[in-house]
Amino acid sequence: MSERHVDALLFELENRSRRVANEREVTLKIDHEDLVRLKALAEVYGLSVDEVTACLLHRTLVEVEAKMPYRAGSRIIRVEDDDPVYEDIGPTPRYLEAKRRFEQERA
Repeated sequence: MSERHVDALLFELENRSRRVANEREVTLKIDHEDLVRLKALAEVYGLSVDEVTACLLHRTLVEVEAKMPYRAGSRIIRVEDDDPVYEDIGPTPRYLEAKRRFEQERA
């Protein structure tokens, strides 16, 4: 095995180790049709239903977080390029605060 392949293998093992260390087990109820979809995806890709579910959930959460709406309030919080930036009164600030709080609980 070439040095490049060994480096790649070690890199992947390191990443997998980190992911496993951060995994937590949860139990959830889902619709039967969704379970069928998960099982089909798992079979097609040679993964477990848990792995497919975790992957889908992770990707969805990243997308939801990125698309969380900004709703301008009436209070100016700073000025950028001579334009006022208004406080966000949408769900994003509450979400970020809850996320920080839950992250601190983990520590």
